[in-house]
Amino acid sequence: MYDPTIFENLKVSFENHVYDLHNVIPKINITNRVDRMDLSVMARDFAIQFTLIDQQDVTAEIVLEASIEDLSAEILETPGKNPGCTLVLRFNKRVQNVTDQCKKIEQALTEIWESDVQLTQTLSYLYGQEASRYLNTIEVAFTHKINEKHMDDIEDFLEHVLETLEVLNDI
Repeated sequence: MYDPTIFENLKVSFENHVYDLHNVIPKINITNRVDRMDLSVMARDFAIQFTLIDQQDVTAEIVLEASIEDLSAEILETPGKNPGCTLVLRFNKRVQNVTDQCKKIEQALTEIWESDVQLTQTLSYLYGQEASRYLNTIEVAFTHKINEKHMDDIEDFLEHVLETLEVLNDI
């Protein structure tokens, strides 16, 4: 019998919770979804992107990844290994006043997500166009792997994601 991996179980749980926010409790619009197996490195990744239903200027993307090391340690039940998945959040927001807005974003996200994350902001614009507005890709990377023990935390996690979207829309 097929025994789903940690990745599969978490992916399904994230999907169910996010689609509930889209269909059952309409708070978000899902704008993209990726479910990929990278055969070149034998890794899995799942991503789901969405916006708040009434504020579509900022997008959130939840990215769940499992490397071959994690997948093989789990399937082969390798002693001493702690298999799990990597979780990353990405938010995309247009900014004009880089210094002021990026500082406010950093302060707000540090307050919401506390200390278990690595926060980066990457600014970009299209060459040849006036750089008066930048696309800020804000990445919140969690420092520890997650597994099925964290499934009960997904609902609270998504509440923090929604709060982050609201805050980013206000900055």
